[in-house]
Amino acid sequence: MRTFVFLGIFFLFWITTTPFPDLSAVINPADPRSDALYQVVMLLLSAMLLFFGLRHPLRRMILQPAALLSAIFIWYIFVSILSLHPDVAVKRAILGALVCMNASIFLLLPKSERHFAALLSLATLVMLGFAYWGVTVWPQYAIHNIGDFAERELAGDWRGQFSHKNITAGVMVISVFFGLYAWSSHLRLRAVVIVVLSTYFLFRTGGKTSSAALPATLVLAALFERLRSLRFLIVLGGIIAINFVTVGAAFLEPVREMLASFGIDPTFTTRTDIWRLAINAVARQPITGYGFDVFWGSPELIYGGGQIESGALNAGTAHNGYVDTLVSAGIPGLILIFVWLLILPILYIERAEEQGGNPHLTRLFSRIWLYVIFASCTDTLFFQNRNPVWFALLIAVFGLRFQAKSDMIESALPRVATGALSAQPT
Repeated sequence: MRTFVFLGIFFLFWITTTPFPDLSAVINPADPRSDALYQVVMLLLSAMLLFFGLRHPLRRMILQPAALLSAIFIWYIFVSILSLHPDVAVKRAILGALVCMNASIFLLLPKSERHFAALLSLATLVMLGFAYWGVTVWPQYAIHNIGDFAERELAGDWRGQFSHKNITAGVMVISVFFGLYAWSSHLRLRAVVIVVLSTYFLFRTGGKTSSAALPATLVLAALFERLRSLRFLIVLGGIIAINFVTVGAAFLEPVREMLASFGIDPTFTTRTDIWRLAINAVARQPITGYGFDVFWGSPELIYGGGQIESGALNAGTAHNGYVDTLVSAGIPGLILIFVWLLILPILYIERAEEQGGNPHLTRLFSRIWLYVIFASCTDTLFFQNRNPVWFALLIAVFGLRFQAKSDMIESALPRVATGALSAQPT
């Protein structure tokens, strides 16, 4: 049962209920028409996860820290009720809380760390096989082509079972981290296959940002592990600096000139128009924002943004997780997310090292966490309920908390059934 639910949740996010969508349609079939199937599968797996979680010795670790997470989702529901589309926004906020709950139980499913490594590597191999099967047998549905209704300039870029190559690129970066963890868990053959297949697929997606972020994250994670006194500066300073340069380019001419002098596109592939629209919208409602994931695509909301290029009005997200948090939940929401996703993980890592938690698990979760929080400066990954990269970040954050509480976990579990996140390797 553990194995079935673990693989079911993994495949729900990494393969999806509607793989290989046909992008030649005017309406993206990965959206409303697939809601019913996705919701049924999500509710069934969530019920199974909850049943298992409530019977687990570590059930008190689910959805922690409870006070902070309660504040986040209560605030999201509150601002969603105030939005122009409260029915849609509240529904999405509740689904977001459900995804968060699932991620907090997901790591309790394996019987041991070895079981966790075996399941994770097996699931990743299946996902990769599915992606390669798509580009080989169904290239018209697994590779962007000239017949796509939108973004025909992406023709030739591999997207696998997902609707966009940027999602696939992020998935492949996470898969490389899974492969490196499998190597440290002595699953050497699986590890080599995962890393090689993931890396090649990543380059074929044409995702330049993700391709550059992979080696950068590995180097950053190594520095983060060694330079303990600079961790807050690396994370908080890095996030603020990158957002100043990227989002700042939408408003500050000196920043644009500086970027151009380094040969960097100062529009970040036309993202600056989108950021200008988003920030102008936030200035109108800085406290409550516009509700959970209902701003983009709502003409009555976005058409108040001043002189913005028409292309920005068609954007599906702000292409920046921090800006989108401001749009959805205002300044209070951004502060809460900063505490949960940026500050607490640093404290968890330091506590995990003090407790002697498994260093390979801590390294896996740290790499995922660092990649996603920095990638969110140029893409919206936070609270994207169906996005596997968002689910991976949730797993990483909850996993780091488990590592930090490894002494509590070890004492709570029966000695004969020490769990995957125990301080002592099995």
